[in-house]
Amino acid sequence: MNNYLIPANTKKGQLILGLFRPFDLILFSTGVLITVILLAFMPVTSTLMTVLIICPAAICGFLVLPVPYYHNMLIVITELYDFITTNQRYEWKGWCYKDGKKGRK
Repeated sequence: MNNYLIPANTKKGQLILGLFRPFDLILFSTGVLITVILLAFMPVTSTLMTVLIICPAAICGFLVLPVPYYHNMLIVITELYDFITTNQRYEWKGWCYKDGKKGRK
């Protein structure tokens, strides 16, 4: 009996920790590094300054956040941008006999 078990998500095995591409980790670690540098050298005197200093790590963390049916928010944003900026003209290839053309003789 040739029964084969195919994993539901075979691409997940190619990712780091099953979630991240190398670019995702580089992006997130860059945001965290910028935040640590800002925390070390900027005076944290108010709540607004603290929020602004933490923004690079928060934004990069949001971009690598996993999303169902997509890889992460960065992929969702790039797909949305591609959809909005590209031509959305689709050729009709329907099921009807004439296929949108005038009758043949």
